[in-house]
Amino acid sequence: MAEIGTEATPRARRRAAAVNEGGNPGGGWRDHLGSLAFLAPGAIFLLAITVYPLAATARNSFYDATASNYVGLANYKEIFSTSSILVTFRNNVIWVIVFPFLVTFIGLVYGVLSERIRWSTAFKTIIFMPIVFSATASALVWRTIFDLDPHIGIVNATIQTASDWINPPGLYPVDPSAGQSVAGLVATGVSAGPKDSLESSSTVTAGNPVELGLIGISPATLQLVGAQTAVVPTASPGAVTGLVWRDFSPSNPTARGQVLPDELGFPGLKLTLLRSDGTSAGTAVSDAHGDFSFGSVGSGSYKVQIDSSNFSSGFTGIFWLGTQSLTPTSSLNQTAQALLSVPLVDISMILAYLWIWAGFAMVVIGAGLASLDREVLEAARLDGAGEWQTFRRMTMPMLAPVLIVVIVTMLINVLKIFDIILNMAPGSSQGDANTLALAMYNFGFTGGLGNWGLASALAVILFILVIPAIVLNLRRIRG
Repeated sequence: MAEIGTEATPRARRRAAAVNEGGNPGGGWRDHLGSLAFLAPGAIFLLAITVYPLAATARNSFYDATASNYVGLANYKEIFSTSSILVTFRNNVIWVIVFPFLVTFIGLVYGVLSERIRWSTAFKTIIFMPIVFSATASALVWRTIFDLDPHIGIVNATIQTASDWINPPGLYPVDPSAGQSVAGLVATGVSAGPKDSLESSSTVTAGNPVELGLIGISPATLQLVGAQTAVVPTASPGAVTGLVWRDFSPSNPTARGQVLPDELGFPGLKLTLLRSDGTSAGTAVSDAHGDFSFGSVGSGSYKVQIDSSNFSSGFTGIFWLGTQSLTPTSSLNQTAQALLSVPLVDISMILAYLWIWAGFAMVVIGAGLASLDREVLEAARLDGAGEWQTFRRMTMPMLAPVLIVVIVTMLINVLKIFDIILNMAPGSSQGDANTLALAMYNFGFTGGLGNWGLASALAVILFILVIPAIVLNLRRIRG
């Protein structure tokens, strides 16, 4: 009888091979039951929060607004045929083209500067600090910074300060954007003149005083400029005298054309005496009582002009968060204009987002700069390369992997940008600043019950657009 076990079975040979190779001689997948038990909760949780929502979103994109009736590709057709939704693609393209490369460039500049200054720690802290705040808080801060009112928005306040040095506003500014007009100031003996000026309704001659009544200027403005009670002008031989006063009496509101004791004059008004041919015969400035005088006037008929500079409003602010376009396309149809124009609100939000993420780019690029082989850079300098040549030919190629990390990270970030637009763009500009992520939110969660089918289709498109960046990032990590 043959000795038992002299001829090994196939199973015994496999177990012996596993032992010889250092493997586990146990019973296959059963040996991993413990590991699978530990992995199961995480795998189930991952399926619940990632795989299932992805599958459900893909399924809902082919259904109607309530996700109950199958409509095929109708949602996708609506997306690519609706101009307001196509604008979201335009805005995403603007963000993808401009922001990742701009923030990488700024981070590179900051990274190089932080290596060359003594107080680099404080510099890095200041630049990196905005990323600590939430995008919502940052959006609200920058919405105030870009406010239209120069008394609130620091950007418009700065521009107003410079503008007032060059072109100072008048003492009695009239702002057309607020529905005001110079013609609305006309009351007694005054008519509208050329180029937002006012002039006497009738001609005047030397020795005869003229009275010019205005309305529409608040008493608070007159008090600020030191206005005093209006005084009826007296005649002066060889001179044209007159009065400019606020033709409104609080004690007698219906009275017009007569100077009453409780009416104020207009001080500081710049006036010009015009000949019949429109040329200037002299200038004057009204006193605190509103009186003025043109001396040494010859014979003839004249008109008194209240110069338009008195009513200049100066700089009233730029609506940085508005829908005005940087690229006028008035010759195109409405859809083409919407797609090719770049709203000012987009540029403003990109600047705000740069403020948030420039610190991240600086830290990543700074770490890359610190890890470069300094001997290679020194060798380049010893061979006669200048600073720019060394940076362009040596530093940039060695730093390229780090720059790609920043660009890809920011690319993924801006493809799904949402919160800063929701909180920074005012309601009147939301449509022009809209992006795919925000449109998905608006269609899915606002407006009553929402439109689940259209929101899901937008989510699928956004996911497809993000896939290339994810693949590029994975290849970079593996490579």
